[in-house]
Amino acid sequence: MSLWNWRKGSPFEPLAEHMARVRECVDHVLPMFESVRAGDYTRLKSLTDQVFKAEHEADKIKNDIRRTVPKAFSLPVYRGDLLAFVHVQDQLADTAEDLAVQLTIKKLVLPEAIADEVISYVRQVLSVCDRLYAAVRLLRTFHEEDFAGPKSQQLLQLVAEAEHEEWVADKAQYELAKHLFALDDQMKATDIFLWSGVFQNLGALANHADKTAERVRRMLA
Repeated sequence: MSLWNWRKGSPFEPLAEHMARVRECVDHVLPMFESVRAGDYTRLKSLTDQVFKAEHEADKIKNDIRRTVPKAFSLPVYRGDLLAFVHVQDQLADTAEDLAVQLTIKKLVLPEAIADEVISYVRQVLSVCDRLYAAVRLLRTFHEEDFAGPKSQQLLQLVAEAEHEEWVADKAQYELAKHLFALDDQMKATDIFLWSGVFQNLGALANHADKTAERVRRMLA
């Protein structure tokens, strides 16, 4: 049985419900990195377990949306765009889960020489996500008449901000990668490899948030 009555209220309510579970995953990312920096692997294990649970819940909602997108009546947006939105939004949860796996595959040590820069980079990635959260909150209130109104302009502004923050994150990732590889005489090659993968997945998290925001623009179109 469907969790939603698509004929009543905003058709974007299910997307917002899915985002709530996705955000539960992503909200654990910064605490996970702080735990690694502090060497608190017990807390890290607890946080990663919560990520795995939230990702599973997000998958269940995603699958329910896919099953119940109505076929017998019209929506204010193209069905394919709605399903594509759910797909890219779900990738945020998947990437948070990937980070949880990477950070627990061994007891990683965050080099103090780049620790502040790493935490700053994580916060920048989450800044992209914050713009997306705001866009989805606004989208949740949308009805067909809003597509040409002031709410539409607010959404487009949030999408533009997400794009800018993702660009800033890309630059930060490049600088951080250079500083990581400059430590090659102080770190094991395996640790450099693992941290490089972690930073790439952080970049992927920012990219997925940006792509999801772009899907908002497509639905408005």
